[in-house]
Amino acid sequence: MNELISQIVSQLGISEPQAKGGAGLLFKLVQDKLGAGDFAQVAGKLSGVTELIKAAPPAGGATSMLGGIASALGGQSGKGLADMAALAGGFSKLQLDKAMIAKFIPLVLSFVQSKAGADVFKLVSQALQPSAK
Repeated sequence: MNELISQIVSQLGISEPQAKGGAGLLFKLVQDKLGAGDFAQVAGKLSGVTELIKAAPPAGGATSMLGGIASALGGQSGKGLADMAALAGGFSKLQLDKAMIAKFIPLVLSFVQSKAGADVFKLVSQALQPSAK
Protein backbone atom coordinates (compact mmCIF):
# COMPACT_ATOMS: atom_id res chain seq x y z
CA MET A 1 0.00 0.00 0.00
CA ASN A 2 2.99 2.29 0.43
CA GLU A 3 3.30 2.42 -3.35
CA LEU A 4 -0.33 3.54 -3.70
CA ILE A 5 0.07 6.20 -1.02
CA SER A 6 3.25 7.48 -2.67
CA GLN A 7 1.45 7.73 -6.02
CA ILE A 8 -1.46 9.64 -4.49
CA VAL A 9 0.85 12.03 -2.61
CA SER A 10 2.96 12.78 -5.68
CA GLN A 11 0.13 13.03 -8.20
CA LEU A 12 -2.33 14.99 -6.07
CA GLY A 13 0.09 17.06 -4.01
CA ILE A 14 -1.42 16.15 -0.66
CA SER A 15 0.05 14.87 2.62
CA GLU A 16 0.62 11.22 3.41
CA PRO A 17 -2.05 11.17 6.18
CA GLN A 18 -4.55 12.69 3.72
CA ALA A 19 -3.64 10.09 1.08
CA LYS A 20 -3.98 7.22 3.58
CA GLY A 21 -7.26 8.55 4.91
CA GLY A 22 -8.76 9.12 1.47
CA ALA A 23 -7.72 5.71 0.15
CA GLY A 24 -8.98 4.18 3.38
CA LEU A 25 -12.38 5.83 2.90
CA LEU A 26 -12.65 4.38 -0.60
CA PHE A 27 -11.66 0.89 0.55
CA LYS A 28 -14.11 1.17 3.48
CA LEU A 29 -16.86 1.88 0.95
CA VAL A 30 -15.72 -1.15 -1.07
CA GLN A 31 -15.75 -3.27 2.10
CA ASP A 32 -19.25 -2.09 3.02
CA LYS A 33 -20.63 -2.76 -0.45
CA LEU A 34 -18.97 -6.14 -1.03
CA GLY A 35 -19.51 -7.77 2.32
CA ALA A 36 -17.08 -10.05 4.11
CA GLY A 37 -16.81 -12.81 1.50
CA ASP A 38 -15.96 -10.74 -1.55
CA PHE A 39 -13.91 -8.26 0.45
CA ALA A 40 -11.76 -11.13 1.70
CA GLN A 41 -10.64 -11.60 -1.92
CA VAL A 42 -9.65 -7.92 -2.07
CA ALA A 43 -7.81 -8.05 1.25
CA GLY A 44 -6.10 -11.28 0.21
CA LYS A 45 -4.64 -9.65 -2.91
CA LEU A 46 -3.90 -6.22 -1.41
CA SER A 47 -1.98 -6.59 1.81
CA GLY A 48 -2.34 -3.56 4.04
CA VAL A 49 -5.84 -2.64 2.88
CA THR A 50 -7.33 -3.19 6.34
CA GLU A 51 -4.71 -0.86 7.85
CA LEU A 52 -5.72 1.79 5.30
CA ILE A 53 -9.35 1.42 6.32
CA LYS A 54 -8.33 1.97 9.95
CA ALA A 55 -6.56 5.20 8.88
CA ALA A 56 -9.80 6.57 7.42
CA PRO A 57 -11.73 9.11 9.48
CA PRO A 58 -15.18 7.99 10.57
CA ALA A 59 -17.94 9.20 8.30
CA GLY A 60 -20.66 10.98 10.18
CA GLY A 61 -22.27 14.26 10.99
CA ALA A 62 -24.68 16.16 8.76
CA THR A 63 -23.40 14.68 5.51
CA SER A 64 -24.06 11.15 6.71
CA MET A 65 -27.54 12.15 7.87
CA LEU A 66 -28.23 13.76 4.48
CA GLY A 67 -26.94 10.67 2.77
CA GLY A 68 -29.32 8.52 4.81
CA ILE A 69 -32.23 10.74 3.81
CA ALA A 70 -31.17 10.58 0.15
CA SER A 71 -30.99 6.80 0.38
CA ALA A 72 -34.44 6.59 1.95
CA LEU A 73 -35.98 8.84 -0.69
CA GLY A 74 -34.15 7.66 -3.76
CA GLY A 75 -33.83 3.90 -3.52
CA GLN A 76 -30.72 2.62 -5.29
CA SER A 77 -29.80 6.00 -6.78
CA GLY A 78 -30.28 7.46 -3.32
CA LYS A 79 -27.85 4.87 -1.97
CA GLY A 80 -25.25 6.18 -4.41
CA LEU A 81 -25.95 9.68 -3.13
CA ALA A 82 -25.61 8.42 0.43
CA ASP A 83 -22.25 6.85 -0.40
CA MET A 84 -21.02 10.06 -2.02
CA ALA A 85 -22.26 12.12 0.93
CA ALA A 86 -20.44 9.86 3.38
CA LEU A 87 -17.26 10.04 1.29
CA ALA A 88 -17.54 13.83 1.06
CA GLY A 89 -17.90 14.01 4.84
CA GLY A 90 -14.83 11.85 5.36
CA PHE A 91 -12.78 13.81 2.84
CA SER A 92 -13.85 17.04 4.55
CA LYS A 93 -12.44 15.70 7.83
CA LEU A 94 -9.14 15.24 5.99
CA GLN A 95 -9.29 18.87 4.78
CA LEU A 96 -9.81 17.62 1.24
CA ASP A 97 -12.42 19.01 -1.13
CA LYS A 98 -15.09 16.57 -2.28
CA ALA A 99 -13.78 17.02 -5.83
CA MET A 100 -10.72 15.05 -4.70
CA ILE A 101 -12.87 11.90 -4.56
CA ALA A 102 -12.98 11.85 -8.36
CA LYS A 103 -9.19 12.21 -8.45
CA PHE A 104 -8.61 9.39 -5.95
CA ILE A 105 -10.82 6.79 -7.63
CA PRO A 106 -8.83 6.35 -10.89
CA LEU A 107 -5.54 6.18 -8.94
CA VAL A 108 -6.94 3.51 -6.61
CA LEU A 109 -8.46 1.55 -9.50
CA SER A 110 -5.25 1.67 -11.51
CA PHE A 111 -3.31 0.40 -8.50
CA VAL A 112 -5.81 -2.39 -7.85
CA GLN A 113 -5.72 -3.45 -11.50
CA SER A 114 -1.92 -3.59 -11.58
CA LYS A 115 -1.50 -5.37 -8.24
CA ALA A 116 -4.55 -7.56 -7.69
CA GLY A 117 -5.65 -8.83 -11.09
CA ALA A 118 -8.82 -8.64 -13.15
CA ASP A 119 -11.22 -10.36 -10.75
CA VAL A 120 -10.43 -8.13 -7.79
CA PHE A 121 -10.33 -5.07 -10.06
CA LYS A 122 -13.86 -5.88 -11.24
CA LEU A 123 -15.14 -6.20 -7.66
CA VAL A 124 -13.55 -2.92 -6.58
CA SER A 125 -14.56 -0.95 -9.67
CA GLN A 126 -18.18 -2.10 -9.39
CA ALA A 127 -18.26 -1.21 -5.69
CA LEU A 128 -16.96 2.29 -6.40
CA GLN A 129 -19.63 3.03 -9.01
CA PRO A 130 -22.33 5.24 -7.46
CA SER A 131 -25.12 2.97 -8.71
CA ALA A 132 -23.52 -0.27 -7.50
CA LYS A 133 -25.10 -2.24 -4.68
